[in-house]
Amino acid sequence: MIDIDEKVLSDLRGGFNLPAKPEILQALQNELAKPEPELIAVAAIVAADVGASAAVLKVINSPAYGLARTITDIKQAVMFLGVTCITQLVTGYLLKNAFDQSKCCISLQQFWDNAADISQAAMVIARYLKSAVPAENLQLLGLFHDAGIPAMAVKYPDYNEVFTCSIERPEQTLVYYEEQRYPAPHTVVGYFLASSWNLPKETCQMILRHHDVSYLDESHGLEYSQTFAALKLAENLCFEAKHFRSCADWYVFRDKVMVELNLSEDEYQDLKDDINDLFIN
Repeated sequence: MIDIDEKVLSDLRGGFNLPAKPEILQALQNELAKPEPELIAVAAIVAADVGASAAVLKVINSPAYGLARTITDIKQAVMFLGVTCITQLVTGYLLKNAFDQSKCCISLQQFWDNAADISQAAMVIARYLKSAVPAENLQLLGLFHDAGIPAMAVKYPDYNEVFTCSIERPEQTLVYYEEQRYPAPHTVVGYFLASSWNLPKETCQMILRHHDVSYLDESHGLEYSQTFAALKLAENLCFEAKHFRSCADWYVFRDKVMVELNLSEDEYQDLKDDINDLFIN
């Protein structure tokens, strides 16, 4: 379990100019909190934002969802996916647009492309394993789990050095390198951002703890444990596909992930081939 020092949180509140929760997300969360959320109301909220509407339609018509027909209207999308899923998709879109490249010392395009790859890989894993984990949960977690990274890259002009070091020297995790230089790592910053946007508490915990192997030793319920395990597997498979070696922390997660997902070595190799295909096609 990770305990966040109150002084660290106080420093984050005072020192980090984190993106405020967008009004459209607040409106969606308000509707979702009602005893009986109205699909028409959710569709109207999303449709009022052209960018959010386009992003939702792009995602729902992607191969990740494998629909038999093209969805062309937001009302159709809400009817098909439901209000919770639509809210998750919009949240992902809003996050990607929350940071300004001119203020950020890493390439946001590359960062979000990688996050999208992990997000899609996690959904492929869930579909392969016929998991009960909702696809939208994996999609949002894949995009949001490293959201502290662009926030760090806005705050610290030298952050690109640390970020690059973690890729070139993967014997240690990014968190390790961050802790040598900064008061808090990206996991804590991402947790704070997710909490301020009122993401589900367990999602916030997974963002905070996605480098903490003890998470899989605790009782979180099958859905959350499998979501966490699928994320770690997706992270590693994407890293292997791009860098031809495992993530820094895969060796401590591997056995527990394989057990949690009831995954054999042959199935792992099949998934590895499927994920590799994502980057070839």
